[in-house]
Amino acid sequence: KNYEIFIGDSLANPRFPACDYVIANPPWNQDYNVNALKDPKVKKIYTTFANDGFPSKQSMDWAWIQLMLYFANKKVGIVLDNGALFRGGREKKIRQEILEKDLIEAVVLLPEKLFYNTGAPGIVMVLNKNKPEARKGKIIFINASNEYEKHPNVRRLNRLGEEHIRKIVNAYGEFKDIEGFAKVVSLEEIKEKDYNLNVSLYVFPVIEEEKIDLAEELKEFKKIEAREKKAVAEAVKYVEMILEAGGE
Repeated sequence: KNYEIFIGDSLANPRFPACDYVIANPPWNQDYNVNALKDPKVKKIYTTFANDGFPSKQSMDWAWIQLMLYFANKKVGIVLDNGALFRGGREKKIRQEILEKDLIEAVVLLPEKLFYNTGAPGIVMVLNKNKPEARKGKIIFINASNEYEKHPNVRRLNRLGEEHIRKIVNAYGEFKDIEGFAKVVSLEEIKEKDYNLNVSLYVFPVIEEEKIDLAEELKEFKKIEAREKKAVAEAVKYVEMILEAGGE
């Protein structure tokens, strides 16, 4: 209701007004003529959150983040390639400045094979211009890489089920550690890790280990050992019979 769609270049010619929330799944790792972002008409967008917020021409991921932040009064939700979290060079410089401004609230690692055009895992990044006091200086990392079900219609794809979405949303809302799934991390710790936001650096899914009943395992081992002794004894007997037959 009451929406408008514009065709054009949103990075160099944004045609939307400021609003409370901005959400998008922009092109990942987009090649682009970065000089277009330095045009005086839009340069302010890419110098507000980072002094020199012009990424390399190979990837516009952090340009999209800045564009969305510029027009959002409250929050941004963006779907990006996982590599945006840890690539170096100019992207790292922009990432560092946005982190130091305490604008990132959550990073969610998604499962593989959610998208038609890539099997790579994506991420959801939530940025908040007005963090509540309890969340300042912190980011929650949510590792949802195992939260998926097989797509019912497309064999090669996975999808997020309702229970997976609810689990992710609840973790974001509660903003507390959940073993193997979510971890609240201070900006100081992220700085120590050289501003790397790779989710698996901070939270890794718990690997369920098979429970072993030692008594049962010992009983089974003894059975196997008895069978092996019997087999060896029979083999020796046959060899002896062959030798005896050869000696006659």
